[in-house]
Amino acid sequence: MSGEYPVTNNAASSTEEKNFQKIIVPTVPDKLEDTTESRWERSWPVIAGGAGLFSDGYLNNIIGSVNTVLRILYPVAYSKSDAVKNVPSIAFAGTVVGQLLFGVISDHYSRKWSLMASTLVLIIFAALSAGSYGANGSVPGLFTTLTIYRFFLGVGIGGEYPAGSVAAAESAGELKRGHRNRWFIMFTNVQINLGFVLAAFVPMVVVLVFTENHLRTAWRVMLGLGVLPPLSLLYLRMKLREPENFNRERMHKYPVKLIARFYWWRLFIVSLAWFAYDFSSYAFSIYSSVWLRIVLSDSAPLWKAFGWNTVVNFFNLPGACLGAFISDWIGPRYALSISVFLQGIVGFIMAGCYEFLATAKNVGAFVVLYGIFISLGEIGPGNNIGLIAAMTSATAVRGQYYGIAAAIGKVGAFVGTYAFPIIQARAPNPVRAGQDPFFVASTLCMMSAVVVRFLIPHIGQDTIALEDARFRRYLEENGYDTSKMGVSMKQKLQQLEQSQLQEPATSAES
Repeated sequence: MSGEYPVTNNAASSTEEKNFQKIIVPTVPDKLEDTTESRWERSWPVIAGGAGLFSDGYLNNIIGSVNTVLRILYPVAYSKSDAVKNVPSIAFAGTVVGQLLFGVISDHYSRKWSLMASTLVLIIFAALSAGSYGANGSVPGLFTTLTIYRFFLGVGIGGEYPAGSVAAAESAGELKRGHRNRWFIMFTNVQINLGFVLAAFVPMVVVLVFTENHLRTAWRVMLGLGVLPPLSLLYLRMKLREPENFNRERMHKYPVKLIARFYWWRLFIVSLAWFAYDFSSYAFSIYSSVWLRIVLSDSAPLWKAFGWNTVVNFFNLPGACLGAFISDWIGPRYALSISVFLQGIVGFIMAGCYEFLATAKNVGAFVVLYGIFISLGEIGPGNNIGLIAAMTSATAVRGQYYGIAAAIGKVGAFVGTYAFPIIQARAPNPVRAGQDPFFVASTLCMMSAVVVRFLIPHIGQDTIALEDARFRRYLEENGYDTSKMGVSMKQKLQQLEQSQLQEPATSAES
């Protein structure tokens, strides 16, 4: 990592960034926020870019309820087959493919059209999933079809990360200083959490409407409603323009070795933090299932179980919303490291007191501690890991950088779903089976806090502009011709002609 530039120092401070800004920013074009556009004109690209992650939250989480319904409908054909594992998990694989694929597309071709492509994939395969059907009414064929559609749906979900989040981060650079992080978070992570809540609430309502006598219709309606979120964004995304940052900094030829030499260490650190968080998140859900078993009796109706699942998912929202402002106030690096450290402490307390908390008498205290624990996770890594991934690389390679980090995070989640059940199975007694996963997860929280605090550079409101300037300087010093970066004159003329054609010819009529 090119340690010669002050901002690459792992312990870089805001003072160092200001000094670096004095050297480099004069070579950067006019500041993006210096524009005559209204606040809405600058804000809606952030909304259109990031809000697609609501679909990620809904479509990923809804499959848990669908899985529950399918187990009831097909207690042998589904529960005793590979489908019981494949249907809920195959979207993980598709998401990783989508994150890597759309990371390349968004950098090499277009932020806008990669967004449009991921949106269309979501709409098509959400609809197909709801209409899954086996040849000649075959039940195994139904499960196979649903699995295939869920894989391609995962590709669309994965595309939202490098395409949507990156576009949102770059568009946020055109907003007022001091407000950029909260706008990014409100329309990325908060949207994911809203999707989680709706994905828990919708099954409760659907089961109440259709009753448990019509579950074959209910699960299809649950999946089919997933078409609406991406469909509602389609028009906004059609009206998007390429972010100004992308127009200025895009590359037409990629010096892969130079890029890898410059960013490999930082990408490794960001990916490690994302992997640890997603890996641990599986353990976080274990405790919710414990107190839910205490609250719910074995004879509780299905809608009530879905209702309590809504409560569990709602715990994410307060922390995510509050954390959006904290990220602007103290910066994403400190917001993440402090919150995840505190989360680790609460996790150790919960694990140490597990034997007493996991009782009907103390379930109230259990739920309160769990809510604090989950909120801290959202204030920290939930909100900021994507923001850090979006802001610690140059615009020219941001899609690929973000896509790789996000993909490694998803791999962490996938590994966690297999590792933690093994940890529980090898525990010597039921109490340890509840404690051990949280001891592991809380240790990883502490590790993530140290990694982010000391190995991630300072991230300020102007980090995107500074990082672009730093990357250009590095390329120039290594013989790369940066004059060819950005939109070419021919492309600028084409964009100008297109915008003029869209204007009404009022002058000619007058």
